[in-house]
Amino acid sequence: MFVLFYAQPPTRASRTAEFMALFRALESCRRPRGERLLEDPLAVAFLRPSLRLAVLVAQVPLLGRIVPGFIDRRWPGARSSGVARTRLIDDLLIAALREGADQVVLLGAGFDCRAHRLPGIDRSRVFEVDRPATLGAKQARLRQRLPRLPGHVVFVEADFEDQGLEPALRSAGFSPISRSFFVWEGVTNYLTADAVDATLCRVGAVAAPGSRLLFTYVHRGLLDGSIAFPGGRRLSRTLRHIGEPWSFGLDPAEVSGFLAQRGFRLLEDWGAADYRSRYLGRRTRRMRGYEFYRVALAEICPGRLGRAPLEAHPTTRESAGDDACPR
Repeated sequence: MFVLFYAQPPTRASRTAEFMALFRALESCRRPRGERLLEDPLAVAFLRPSLRLAVLVAQVPLLGRIVPGFIDRRWPGARSSGVARTRLIDDLLIAALREGADQVVLLGAGFDCRAHRLPGIDRSRVFEVDRPATLGAKQARLRQRLPRLPGHVVFVEADFEDQGLEPALRSAGFSPISRSFFVWEGVTNYLTADAVDATLCRVGAVAAPGSRLLFTYVHRGLLDGSIAFPGGRRLSRTLRHIGEPWSFGLDPAEVSGFLAQRGFRLLEDWGAADYRSRYLGRRTRRMRGYEFYRVALAEICPGRLGRAPLEAHPTTRESAGDDACPR
């Protein structure tokens, strides 16, 4: 069983989610085919006409390197980090299924199409949970590309920022006693401290002990300016320009303790350089940028008792209330 849970603005699609779909579409047509990290034939369905044209240009011999080359110069590391991160999460998700995970919950999946492209996923039920506007838009795009919506996918309306996540999941068939695998990709950096804390609380409340949570986060040093990451300032300006600035980050040195206070045990924590090296090998010697983007894997501890209040990120000036999570 799979649950996709999106966190998009209610009236329009996220521009950054569209950029990630572009990166997946470009990777899906990269040559030679045997070197592709992933294939996502539905990614192009979520692109505006100008970006679809860019994907077509990328498929033309001799011109294929122009589009990714421009992206890599403009936003160093964004594309290579994005596709390597996608492949890492794909592999971890597939491994979790092989190890007996009965349910997978994707929190904030944007235009992710793992429910349609990962091998064997059609043998499980897929619950896509989001705000009505986002679900409607996604179903419309899928209908343009598929003869019919697949029977293993169920669309469920909910909003993870209110108290409706747990009942929505359970009413859709989510089992709180089955071991689950949660993926929270590309979302925490857009949230307030309260929303991060509340979501961790709800994941812990709805999932069985031993379930795992994979989430991405950005290094706090990028947001407070204490670390000068290559390309960081330009990226921050771009995000502000499109109206999607990042607002929350963590210090990697503090992640283990941060999770432990909330009933999770940190298993792994990868930086962009780590997962690029894992999948791109020697090519990473020429790659820089996006070192601030990270992936952490944690496990929900048995006998989870609660958590300490989350201190506010300095850019949010908010803190989590003491009653944000049951003790």
